[in-house]
Amino acid sequence: MRRAAFIYEDALSRHELRSDHPMRPVRLRYTYQLLQEYGAFDHSGAVLLDPRFATEEELEWLHTSEYVAAVKALGSGSNTVDGARFGFSGAGDNPVYPHMFEASALSTGGSLLAAEMVASGTVDAAFNISGGLHHAAAGHASGFCVFNDPALAIHYFLNQGKRVAYVDIDAHHGDGVQEAFYADDRVLTISVHESGQYLFPGTGAVSELGEGAGRGYSVNLPLYPYTGDNDYIEAFSQVVPPLIKAFAPDVLVTQLGIDSYHSDPLTHLQVTTEGYIEAVRQLSSLGLPWLAMGGGGYDVNAVARAWTLAYGVMLGVDWPDQLPLGFAQEHGAGRLRDEASPEVPGDIKIEIRRHLEDTVGAIRQLIFPLHGLT
Repeated sequence: MRRAAFIYEDALSRHELRSDHPMRPVRLRYTYQLLQEYGAFDHSGAVLLDPRFATEEELEWLHTSEYVAAVKALGSGSNTVDGARFGFSGAGDNPVYPHMFEASALSTGGSLLAAEMVASGTVDAAFNISGGLHHAAAGHASGFCVFNDPALAIHYFLNQGKRVAYVDIDAHHGDGVQEAFYADDRVLTISVHESGQYLFPGTGAVSELGEGAGRGYSVNLPLYPYTGDNDYIEAFSQVVPPLIKAFAPDVLVTQLGIDSYHSDPLTHLQVTTEGYIEAVRQLSSLGLPWLAMGGGGYDVNAVARAWTLAYGVMLGVDWPDQLPLGFAQEHGAGRLRDEASPEVPGDIKIEIRRHLEDTVGAIRQLIFPLHGLT
């Protein structure tokens, strides 16, 4: 029997970054609500856990003490710190909001708790939907992310002597995690994202492949805008499983952002629940101890459905396609899985294929040989 932990407490979903901000923590509550209506937590393999706060010492595995202190001061309303020095601005991506330190430390602690559960063998997989904040850097906030919980969870596993494969399927490049381990051959980072030529943060080209001992251990699979399920899964299948198998990690860490979804307001990929969950299934089938985190996703209904499907994969359970009545009535949705894929114009399909073939070809040429693959 598969045992899968789910980390959630309502406190994770109560804060608001700004009234018009696209990152809406309420999406976490919707996901929990949908899983609860499916009876997910009554399943014999399910383990529902409250998060804990990350300690300052844990945050400083990656972040500078000056930055941690600044986040704490800004979130408590202090005027003594210049927020702009640390990536914060009122109208920008990273506004200061009340109790910002506590909210960020709680979601980060959720990922560290999940990592502890996986490392101890208590569960086969653990999912912290409030985590996956992969843009934050050592000394500044970026892209809605204050603390970089994926990088901190990876640090935890490294402290345990484990080799880590990190796979990031958010539509945005996982730049902060890549940067943290760019010269480290104990961590294989793979980011599958919309090309940085078209989307924040503007990074994530195939040529960013690591340096020093880490050369070949940073892998980027940038996709052309409007890439849909079939091309997405073809590219994913050709790159991700072979590299992870060649690397032979002790643990798998994944960022399962669903802003690749076709109706997401911030991105241009055309993935449906079916393409998304096929990628999650392929990750699951690797059979590794597995820490999963949330990430991007700004169509909140799609977020709840996709992450519900993902937790089902972790448990080895297929939820019924008909959404429970309470959720369906509140959110105006009837089905868990998408039935159709969006149509993409023929000329764009040609560009998608050309870009995919060039990108996968470059990865095979530049990175595969470094891992003994042809």
